[in-house]
Amino acid sequence: MLERITKSIKSASIFLAVYFLLNILLRISLPHTLDLDEAEQAFYSQYLLAGYGPQPPFYNWIQYAIVSVTGITMWALSVPKNIILFGCYLFYGLAAREVLKSRLLPPIAMLSLITLPQVGLMAQRELTHTVALLFATSLFLFGFFRTLRQPTIGSYLVIGIATGIGLISKYNFAILPFAALVAVLPDWKWRNRLFDWRLLPAAVVAILIVLPHALWLPDNLVSASAPTLERMTAEHEAAAGLPRIGQGLLSLAIAVLGFTALPIVLIAAAFRRDFFRALSSSSPMIRVIERMMVVSLLAFAGIVVFAGASDIHERWLDPCLLVLLIYLFLKLETAGFDLSAGLARFRPVVPVFMIVILSILLLRIVGIQYIGTYTRTNVPFANYVTELTATRKPVLIVAGTKFVAGNMKLEFPDVPVVIPFFPGPGVPEFATAKGPVLVVWRGETANDPTISAGFASDLVKSGIHLKEINTLTLPYLFGDGKHTFSIGYSWVEGGAQ
Repeated sequence: MLERITKSIKSASIFLAVYFLLNILLRISLPHTLDLDEAEQAFYSQYLLAGYGPQPPFYNWIQYAIVSVTGITMWALSVPKNIILFGCYLFYGLAAREVLKSRLLPPIAMLSLITLPQVGLMAQRELTHTVALLFATSLFLFGFFRTLRQPTIGSYLVIGIATGIGLISKYNFAILPFAALVAVLPDWKWRNRLFDWRLLPAAVVAILIVLPHALWLPDNLVSASAPTLERMTAEHEAAAGLPRIGQGLLSLAIAVLGFTALPIVLIAAAFRRDFFRALSSSSPMIRVIERMMVVSLLAFAGIVVFAGASDIHERWLDPCLLVLLIYLFLKLETAGFDLSAGLARFRPVVPVFMIVILSILLLRIVGIQYIGTYTRTNVPFANYVTELTATRKPVLIVAGTKFVAGNMKLEFPDVPVVIPFFPGPGVPEFATAKGPVLVVWRGETANDPTISAGFASDLVKSGIHLKEINTLTLPYLFGDGKHTFSIGYSWVEGGAQ
């Protein structure tokens, strides 16, 4: 059966579609409390903006368009994410088909993406903007390899579209087209692709896609870059100079190892001696891919050395190393070995990973009392709403964080949910609100409902004065009844009263 599934891109895509449908159904069946990225999307879906803060806006635009049609629901959050992830796998398979001669290898390469932890597990568990980045990276690789093999106006336009989408998905995508450009320069045959007139319309398309956000960025550079720069700094940062550079380079090495180790081990175990013998095989395309990965990693090393980054995360390497699996299978094919036995051993890895990932996504929520670490999805927001609205309904909700705001928006789809000073000054909606306004927040820890000084100050600046502060504490969902989560809240009358 597995051999039939992996005999073509089409059959493998159908198999993947069923898997992603199961992911959607699983997420719908679990508590509708949103994790951080989901909550952010739910909150931002109220606005169509050129920029939203530290993350580029592509995923937000997609989410806004869908919610504008369907309204905010768990389906509206889960379905688009899984469709985009499916697109990532599909275009990765099409990219593999451009460089692999055997019809058996591209479907395997496509399905093997699930063995990359950042793609198989993390993208399903909590990420959104990175999901868009993965899609753009696969689309770029497809257009890039097609252009090298058989350039057409369509292949160049795919590169342009992918570049535009990638740049407004995550800023680190910029490393990929730069690395691809540098990678083809040493090869005289493919260097001419850089001077083809068809590159011009591709560049125009990329610019048009990026333009709205690019016009927003100069006036908002601090808000767009400061959080990322802060995350790039290690929690226990070494002293400036060589110690910090050493810490950053070690962090980069660990990230590369964490990104690549599992699929390499699995492929090596499946193909055994042939894998190690194939490592010495080479071809013009292999050398291009090698240069792409080396240039990308050197760019990150440059960020460590010159920008002082000391904490590199694995997911930041997505545009640099996603091509790894195509590279490994291209090595195996170029070596000229009979790969049938290795493929037979590798095929079962895919459904096993699917089952393991679905089990992890389920058990991390419903089996939490046995695991011991409660997730944000275990926070009982639906129960909070039942308690809070027993006697009155809000006409406006003012939230302290995007986590709280997004979850409140999902529970109150027809009620405006705002955060002070986003996207503009204060809370202008408060002045026109006629009726009860719910102000709600969470503290620094699960059992700390203390209102933060910053949020309290923003409320005062917005003309919102809390007369009575209340606390609501409820047990976690699927918990042991002893562990609880607390929120703070206050009811005030709208400014139009």
